[in-house]
Amino acid sequence: MTLPTDLPAPPSPGLSESEVAARRAAGRGNDVQISTGRSYARIVRDNVFNFINNLFYVLATILLVLGKPLDAFVVSFVILANTVISLVQEVRAKRLMDRIAILTRPTAVVVRDGSPRQVDPSEIVEGDLLYVGPGDQVVVDGPLVGEAFLEVDESLLTGESDLVPKRGGDRLLSGSFCMTGSGYYVAERVGLASYANQLTAKAKGYRRELTPLQRQVNQIVRVLLLVVVVFQALVWTRNVLVDVPFVESVRMATVILALIPNGLVLSIALTYALGAMRLLGKDVLVQQFNAIESLSNVDVLCTDKTGTLTTGSIAYETLLPLAAGEDEAQRLLAVFAASSREANRTLEAVREALPAAPAAVKERAAFSSARKWSGLVFDGDGEGAPRGTYVLGAPEMLAPALAAGPAWQPQAEEWAGRGLRVLLFAGRPDPVPFAPDGATEPVLPEGLTPLALVCLSDELRPGVQATLEEFRAAGVELKIISGDNPATVAALARQAGVHGLDGEGAVVAGPDLERLDEARLGEVAERAVVFGRVTPEQKQTLVRALRSRGRYVAMVGDGVNDVIALKEANVAVAVQGGSQAARGVSDLILLRDTFSPLPYAFREGQRILNGMNDILRIFMVRILFKASIIAVVASLGGFPFAPRQASLMSFVGAGVPAVVFAALAVPGPVPKVNLFRRLARFVLPTGVLMTLMATVVYLVYALPAKADYLAAHPGAAGGALLLFAYPRAQTALTLFACFTAILVLLLAVPPSPRWGGGAPVRGDWRIAGTVVLLLLFVAGVLAVPLGRTLFEITPLPWWQYGLILAWSYLWLLLCQWVWHGRLLDRWLGTERDPLARR
Repeated sequence: MTLPTDLPAPPSPGLSESEVAARRAAGRGNDVQISTGRSYARIVRDNVFNFINNLFYVLATILLVLGKPLDAFVVSFVILANTVISLVQEVRAKRLMDRIAILTRPTAVVVRDGSPRQVDPSEIVEGDLLYVGPGDQVVVDGPLVGEAFLEVDESLLTGESDLVPKRGGDRLLSGSFCMTGSGYYVAERVGLASYANQLTAKAKGYRRELTPLQRQVNQIVRVLLLVVVVFQALVWTRNVLVDVPFVESVRMATVILALIPNGLVLSIALTYALGAMRLLGKDVLVQQFNAIESLSNVDVLCTDKTGTLTTGSIAYETLLPLAAGEDEAQRLLAVFAASSREANRTLEAVREALPAAPAAVKERAAFSSARKWSGLVFDGDGEGAPRGTYVLGAPEMLAPALAAGPAWQPQAEEWAGRGLRVLLFAGRPDPVPFAPDGATEPVLPEGLTPLALVCLSDELRPGVQATLEEFRAAGVELKIISGDNPATVAALARQAGVHGLDGEGAVVAGPDLERLDEARLGEVAERAVVFGRVTPEQKQTLVRALRSRGRYVAMVGDGVNDVIALKEANVAVAVQGGSQAARGVSDLILLRDTFSPLPYAFREGQRILNGMNDILRIFMVRILFKASIIAVVASLGGFPFAPRQASLMSFVGAGVPAVVFAALAVPGPVPKVNLFRRLARFVLPTGVLMTLMATVVYLVYALPAKADYLAAHPGAAGGALLLFAYPRAQTALTLFACFTAILVLLLAVPPSPRWGGGAPVRGDWRIAGTVVLLLLFVAGVLAVPLGRTLFEITPLPWWQYGLILAWSYLWLLLCQWVWHGRLLDRWLGTERDPLARR
């Protein structure tokens, strides 16, 4: 909010500085702050001592006590790594949100010692005289003074979207927004006593807002938690029955507990944080965390022309006199603009071009986006002051109230066709009230004489053509919704390079929308590109109509007339220089008042969700395989992995790939296919085939080893078999699991069509490079004694390592055969998936 240049005279000089200091010292200031975010101590506590981590701490401590320090170290190292990364991410996010809070914090205009000044709300004290105008937020509670008339939006407090009229003596509530009119109010309740702070104080502490993807992952985690509980109960029961040593049971418990994908939740949080930081680097602030995910789905952007196609700088061009002479028309228009209290761009342009002294005003009708006109009534008091009723607004809106006069339509159409803004200035010589018979809203007087046609120009924003091309490249369709003349908007859009304007029904006027039913309105909203002379309610209706037809809508707004449409959109975007009301309801804020960063933001959203889809694939394959192989091998009397072996598999199959996928994710349209069905199409064949072929590997090594051990130790118990008969089988199974977990990267993010079938072909050979490096890492572990000891690997003949790798490659080919044969698509309902039609 900037300090208005033409404030109405305050009803009193306000408080003095000495009175302000005395009241602040007495504790009557508005300096109470309620934190809704977590403290740094709370962040540390929640990350270090969450439920899953505490379980691992207990198991690591038991392993250490039982003489397994290396196992305890590996388990603790994994937890420590996850915790450090999570803490860094949360602290960065907190600092980012604190910065956002400072940049988007509302300001207030206070009158002290007779002079208005702009202050932070914390500087207000009880009894201060405050000014509020269109788009401003009411920051403390208090009564409206004088004879002002306002319409305020209290929806953030009450949930009701209807505007509430306020007159002198009515109470304004903090947290509401002034939508029309202006006036002064007295700070009566400040700090904790204010309505907004009382609502905030009732909040039950910090609450994390989860995105849809995070909720789906949490569902997966809850299911896996149940699976872990069942597996733990079954394995511990079996171990007791066959006399397995307690320390081995604890080691198995750590492997089973690792089925819970803490790293997956971390990957999502980390990916979103990286996205928010990248957007901040492009001067886009993220106010709602889930907006980053929502950006990936946006396929329609609704925006006004001002601030997007044009710079918002309006210049007065010329005036066409009608019923008055040119000099008289200019004089009346100049006095009208000088006497108006409103600070909109149109009146500022007229004041700059036609300077004049203000005259005494008897009655005012503030500009409204719904009415599209403003008016003043003069009683002729003062030298040179006019007498009569005068209005300035959109010609189409004033036309019904005009008396017969010179024809103005041809010139208005010619100017509009050139992309110029056109206003009509009209009046009548006698003072007529705008709100007769106690009407609550201004009414346009009848019998107005058209005095002059006013022409103004907008300046096209530099580089707008390149920005529009970026929108098209991102798969985002542009809809221009403006209160200006449709012909003017369409002409400017053509100059900017907007496509699709020459088709039938591409340009629609707001009055035509009123006659359409819901179904027809949806068709028009889909087909048209430019909507002119629309009201705020029609903006909201258009956004709702697009959403009802399955479109994912982003809305860009800067004024109070955009607020209800912003609330209706999937993603709300405001500009930093816009009204506080627009910023208050938006998910994203454009810091430089230009929409040029938005194409990047849409691509960033696509990048994030595509990266998370890649990460989900590999995590879910690993989880399905681990759960299945644990169930199969445990039923055969053994156990598939030692804790350190499971850590090796998690490192090469999930930890490193998750970081690589997050870093190498690319933008692109996100397929409109059910997430779980597409995941199932990838995960089921890979996970099931991996389990079947891993079972073969285990049996090939376990059965001969068991027979040899029993021959040498007749009557050996199950615990002894686990300790002495199966280590080679566990090693072979671990290596197969590591090889397949690495090769699956080629299927999850195919670098070429050769590896396609289960996921979109990426064409990024860095993935293949990652596969090679991970295979070399595993080879290094096998070659170095320290590596074998660290990960509990029993040496095998080298030719067997090659055989296990070949068996893993056969698994890869079988997975592709399932996808290319479409064996699961009919059952999963993914026949329409583009991947199923390859």
